[in-house]
Amino acid sequence: MLKNKIIAIVGLPGSGKSETIKFLVEKFGWPKVYFGDVTFDEMKRRGLEINEKNERLVREELRAQFGQLIYAQRVIEKTKSLLGNENVLVESLYSWPEYLEFKKEFGQNFITIAVYAPPKVRYARLGMRPVRPLSGQECQSRDYAQIENLSQAGPIAMADHTVDNNGTIENLWLQIEEIIKAEKLA
Repeated sequence: MLKNKIIAIVGLPGSGKSETIKFLVEKFGWPKVYFGDVTFDEMKRRGLEINEKNERLVREELRAQFGQLIYAQRVIEKTKSLLGNENVLVESLYSWPEYLEFKKEFGQNFITIAVYAPPKVRYARLGMRPVRPLSGQECQSRDYAQIENLSQAGPIAMADHTVDNNGTIENLWLQIEEIIKAEKLA
């Protein structure tokens, strides 16, 4: 029986998923698997420039060609290869079918933490990030596409835990540490 946990951090763009993953990797040294690497690997293979338009194109084409579970299948493979004596972090699980695939594969060893911030806060963050900044219109378009095309709201709604990232980074870390203690993950 699997003793380690697979911890997926879910949320809409700019909510603080990457900051949460970074904190957990630095604090506990757990390995991570990033769903977005599936997109970036394919973009690199095709020789495409990294930008929002190409990212969306590749995400949607991969799912159209290989089915809605292609991301989950590839990330589950990577996750299994990392399972040793440590928990494994999963960043950016998006869709309801992906969530169900992880639940089917890992059962009770699969835990989700939703990171929430309101659109105004997320859009400001996404506009200021140094890599791939987005305009307000691009942010809203991405939100709508991810909610409508990927059923991203399902994993967020069904998360085992939700943290409010509407304040300081230190407040986010405190909430995450409380979940780690409650789940006895460290």
